[in-house]
Amino acid sequence: MTTETFIYSYALGAFYTAGNPIAITSPATTVNATLTDLSVPQDSILLPAENVQYTTSTVDVTVTFVGQTAAGDPITQSSGGNFFVLSNSDALQGTNTTTSETSYPYCFAAGTLIATPTGETVVEALDIGDLVTTADGRTVPIKWIGRQTVHKFFAGPKMEPVRFRAGALGDGLPHSDLTVTADHGMVLDGLVINASALINGTTIDWVPMAELPKRVTYYHIETEAHDVILANGAPAETFVDYAGRQAFDNYQEYVDLYGAERIIHEMDRPRLSALRLVPQAIRDRLGIPAEPEFNWDNLDLWDDESAA
Repeated sequence: MTTETFIYSYALGAFYTAGNPIAITSPATTVNATLTDLSVPQDSILLPAENVQYTTSTVDVTVTFVGQTAAGDPITQSSGGNFFVLSNSDALQGTNTTTSETSYPYCFAAGTLIATPTGETVVEALDIGDLVTTADGRTVPIKWIGRQTVHKFFAGPKMEPVRFRAGALGDGLPHSDLTVTADHGMVLDGLVINASALINGTTIDWVPMAELPKRVTYYHIETEAHDVILANGAPAETFVDYAGRQAFDNYQEYVDLYGAERIIHEMDRPRLSALRLVPQAIRDRLGIPAEPEFNWDNLDLWDDESAA
């Protein structure tokens, strides 16, 4: 049975709309509430509109899970129609957050080693203004680092990232296991290829949900341009704004720094988002299995003769 405990509750009133930004104006109320998934058959992931049991020392009621904040905190609706956010932070009052139903993280996992002029640094230790080294040897400053926290209980299979084992891309790259989210662009042979399109089932594969902690934080590095930097030695893209900055927990930080979002033009390289687009030479080199061919003989076609 899937359960998760939260210490605080924030009332949103009766006017929450999924996908819209949320201004949290209410103070934290201590609840120590445990949510239990009531879906039948029991599964490991909550989906919007599913019911959960909301249990405290004094309350035991059924509420509806309607979504989550960008920080991974659940938004629920009571039988009386009011919405509230559950969290383990008591400092959300006066903050703005976004809901993550319409967003997806495109980022590096914590522990990813990013090349800098003074050596490699884990991505979570980098800061605005720090210098990183591009694949072509330039040094560029970081303009912003987006952070997004994803909660396994509420995110489901879309949370599964892709793991590149050491050497999976050839020439010893990455030099150690590298984990990125599925749509993060890796750069091979002059192409930007989504990580999910490079899966070979062995050295490049999904990280199973069972291996992931309850909460995972991903990081994305924004530079002045859409650059190619080195992650565990392997060329990978920096942030490009079609992914949407509002998906990140610290979006307000960006607005406070720069006043408004800016457009980043995508680098002059083709982007491939699906396996069928990956050149055969790359498939062969990485050991990516061929896609199964469609068998037209198994298709039940409707024609005039059969209809007669």
